[in-house]
Amino acid sequence: MASNSLEYRKDRWTSPLFIALYLSITKLVVHLIFNRGYGYFRDELYFLACGEHLDWGYADHAPMIALVSYVSRALFGDSLSAIRLLPALAGACKVFLTGLFVKELGGSRLATLLACLCVVIAPIYLGIDNILSMNAFEPLFWMGCAYAVVLCINRQDPRYWLLFGVIAGLGLENKHSMLFFGFAIVVGVVLTNERRAFASKWFWLAAIAALLLFLPNIIWQYKHDWATLELLGNVKRSGKNVELSPISFLLQQLLIVFPLSAPVWLAGLFYLLFDKEGSRYRLLGISYLTTLLLMILLKGKNYYLAPAYPMLFAAGGIFFEKLPAKIISLAYVVVLLISGSLFAPFVLPILEVEKLLAYQKLVGFELPKTEVAHKGRLPQHFGDMFGWPEMVEAVARVYNKLPPEEREKALIFANNYGEAGAIDFFGRKYGLPKAISPHQNYFFWGSGEKPGDPMIVLQISKESALNYFEDVQEAETLKHPYAMSEEHFTILICRGMKQPLKEIWPKLKHWN
Repeated sequence: MASNSLEYRKDRWTSPLFIALYLSITKLVVHLIFNRGYGYFRDELYFLACGEHLDWGYADHAPMIALVSYVSRALFGDSLSAIRLLPALAGACKVFLTGLFVKELGGSRLATLLACLCVVIAPIYLGIDNILSMNAFEPLFWMGCAYAVVLCINRQDPRYWLLFGVIAGLGLENKHSMLFFGFAIVVGVVLTNERRAFASKWFWLAAIAALLLFLPNIIWQYKHDWATLELLGNVKRSGKNVELSPISFLLQQLLIVFPLSAPVWLAGLFYLLFDKEGSRYRLLGISYLTTLLLMILLKGKNYYLAPAYPMLFAAGGIFFEKLPAKIISLAYVVVLLISGSLFAPFVLPILEVEKLLAYQKLVGFELPKTEVAHKGRLPQHFGDMFGWPEMVEAVARVYNKLPPEEREKALIFANNYGEAGAIDFFGRKYGLPKAISPHQNYFFWGSGEKPGDPMIVLQISKESALNYFEDVQEAETLKHPYAMSEEHFTILICRGMKQPLKEIWPKLKHWN
């Protein structure tokens, strides 16, 4: 009996779910070590500002990330490691959920090890799970929906559709792209035997649950003249994003998920679509292909499809586990671990900047751009972490040199939410007023109560400023060596506003 008990404990500690747990903890530790690197990311500063203006909607994103920012800041503080703790935990949960997915599909140890490791080393997940944004949480909602579908199929219990609806509704409050995956799941239902779900009340209750959870944001959008749709239209017309051809989009999927792990998720897609056992979950394979097609047609950024890959890794792990030569699969695991570690510095702040630049030169590789205008010595996801404290310190010097009577009336105008968020975050210790900005949701927060004469203006040329002010003086020039090129500008002191600020504010709206 004692021998059997010992054997049971041994098997338990090496069970598939414990393997998933070990890899989840590994990923969490990696982020806890490296999430203090470089500095605050542009979008993080904006989301922290949104957390100070809680609402049911924002011009450029769904509301959940603002609430997450507020809660995170209240519980843990606002250091880099603090605001990036919840994204790190979300990344760890993504790995464990992949393990649960493998278990539900019928996989064992090797399938779990391979699938979860692929999620751990995927460059896209290493990057997004190291930054406070909705992207870190999005895969949990997509995976949660897919997991609920698998439970429906395996348990033959339509009540799990209600779980799907709740997760989808919450996912919509996190990021609107949940709509695409939800639609893709419905397409998969229509095109497979799972269409019998349409006859179940639970399917329609799921749709109602998702709608009710999403309704507050819909109401906000209605009250704000469908701000997000207007913004998306502006983005499309401006050519802001790098538009990829279908082939380029597919090739970049291989890159962001990691080229050497492509056999796993491609095998997973094959398993879901064509394997005798896996085809019972065919609707998930169809949902991936549908989402892929939508992203190609809509010219989405290369990472928009990233939340779909954990389910493919889970299915691919099972496919590899069924192969007769297990030793080859184990060797493949070692190759993935080593190569993934070598690629990690491209997406995680592991190396000092100059060493990273040397590493990029040595390897002869840089990550592709997702937006046209951004230029700098570093890739955008790193470049946008530099220059913010230095910028605010320079603004504080300019502000504090103003005569006391002018400081009482002065405003700080930022042309971009990055500068505005930095002023709001770092400016506290210098006694700076909150920034105003017509960019993204800052526009809705208004121009403030001060007259704004003088006004300290950021990221606008002197020529443009003279359209609104009688007198424009150049102050300090910013040129941080690692910041993005658009953050190399001269701070302006503007006086003699030609029209009252509140009158011209609606014309300044800048959404892109």
